[in-house]
Amino acid sequence: MAIAWIVTVVFLASLIQSLSGFGFAMIIMRLATIVVGLQTAAPMVALTALTIYSINVVRYRRAIDLGEALRLGIASALGVPVGIWVLTNVNETLVKQAMGVILIAYAAYALARPTTSWMPSRYWVFPAGFLAGCLSGAYNAPGPPLILYGSLRRWPRDEFRAILQAIFFVNGALVVSSHLIAHRVTVEVLTLFFCALPVLILGISVGSRVDRLVAGKRFRIIVISLVGVMGLALALGLG
Repeated sequence: MAIAWIVTVVFLASLIQSLSGFGFAMIIMRLATIVVGLQTAAPMVALTALTIYSINVVRYRRAIDLGEALRLGIASALGVPVGIWVLTNVNETLVKQAMGVILIAYAAYALARPTTSWMPSRYWVFPAGFLAGCLSGAYNAPGPPLILYGSLRRWPRDEFRAILQAIFFVNGALVVSSHLIAHRVTVEVLTLFFCALPVLILGISVGSRVDRLVAGKRFRIIVISLVGVMGLALALGLG
């Protein structure tokens, strides 16, 4: 039962990740813990997430803006120790709810005014990256500020996904290394991972085929809608 559930969830999450560029770990982590404990789910999700990030980094390598990714990466690295401090000194629920409200507000605004011409300066890359690092260090959730920044900057969809994958890949490698050092990658974890691996590849393949049918405007609507869903999940304490 657990394997069937994990396999189904991995397929759906990999399909969404291939289309939007984000959401994989958040979807699997919340649903995997329904059938397995957190100590098993966390390293299993880390392994599957790193796998899909690795594949997508190669897939979108030509679309990566190295300058933008480097600036985000440096700012994010500076934010990680702050996030670790936040983890032990600031109420987690309040931080997540605040981030959720911001994402919901942005999604509602963007869907209501899709033709707005305002675009943040490139200098916003530093607070966006720093906040992503803070959230990564505190809750292993760097996505929201990166998604918000990239959406506001209106990155082309391949560049959007490429930069996210590059940052997520680095973060994912650090998380997997931590699990390995802590000896959390057990036989059960590896069994679930290898059972899920074929459907992970299938989800990526199906997602890439569907992606060719999605126009740029539709892609933007999909991303903004997922931002709103992510915000709602955080605000309700589900993210």
